[in-house]
Amino acid sequence: MSILRFTLAADPPPRLDKALARDVPEAAALSRSRLARLIAEGAVCVDGAVVTDAKARAGEGAEVEIALPEAEETEILPEAIPLAVVFEDGDLIVIDKPAGMVVHPAPGSPSGTLVNALLHHAPDLSGVGGRRRPGIVHRIDKDTSGLLVVAKTDRAHHGLAAQFEAHSARRLYRAMCHGLPDPADPRLRGVAGVRWEDGATLRIETLLARHPTDRQKQAVSKAGGRRAVTRMRVTEPLGHPPAAALVECRLETGRTHQIRVHMAHAGHALIGDPTYGGRRKLALRSVGQAGAALAAGFPRQALHAAELGFTHPGTGEDLLFHSPLPDDMKELLAALRV
Repeated sequence: MSILRFTLAADPPPRLDKALARDVPEAAALSRSRLARLIAEGAVCVDGAVVTDAKARAGEGAEVEIALPEAEETEILPEAIPLAVVFEDGDLIVIDKPAGMVVHPAPGSPSGTLVNALLHHAPDLSGVGGRRRPGIVHRIDKDTSGLLVVAKTDRAHHGLAAQFEAHSARRLYRAMCHGLPDPADPRLRGVAGVRWEDGATLRIETLLARHPTDRQKQAVSKAGGRRAVTRMRVTEPLGHPPAAALVECRLETGRTHQIRVHMAHAGHALIGDPTYGGRRKLALRSVGQAGAALAAGFPRQALHAAELGFTHPGTGEDLLFHSPLPDDMKELLAALRV
């Protein structure tokens, strides 16, 4: 049994289960339904008193304790899954991950992950960086394609983790978004945390926190959350008149779903994003029927980790890797170039 402790932030939702779902540490991976069960089981204390009613109220600053049963460890098995290895030496591996591959096992994805493939490719990885996420220094979403680096030694793991923590690693993503971000658009000047730099780079800085009612999502927060900074530049307008754009996004920070949330916040959600893109469609008059249909049916967020740079933790050499757009995004780009 372990005890999880945290404090409710400002303006908690009126129901205890919703308040806990909003503020429980993300690393605990507790859904609202799981929290409701824990409340009913008498596993939740608020300000020292057990609460068993999920509809109870708890105020700002309330001290919460949740008694969590020890999770049963499941063995992560090596699987002979092909990997696109961009670079490898004794310290690290750089992988070009396809869309659709989960990085590490989690509820709902116990196998077929990048970690399963890595343990087959490099069996000694099992002792690096923790049993549940061996070698994993950073992640990209399941349906985002592109580059990530994996540590093969403890030295490399600590060295790489320090660079990602200090935001010194270089990460550039290519994406296709709805609409054309334009410095002349007066609407953007009214969006909180959004401003233009040098006339062509859109800087988005907000706090990001878990969505108040859907713990699977992130949301821009006015108070609380973690600082997140994205810089976006348009590389090509798409459609006549432009209805979409090919953009480059550079991360200063690396928060969960950061680019996807920030682009939606700016009013330019990524094409194909089922979580943050809503039901936006591209105008037929701008991209034609084929382009509009392909965009409407695009099966994932059009987001690709195209560049990854860091200092080699063993040699001190500055490394920079590039990955071309995958075939599905190339096809979408060609269809929108009308």
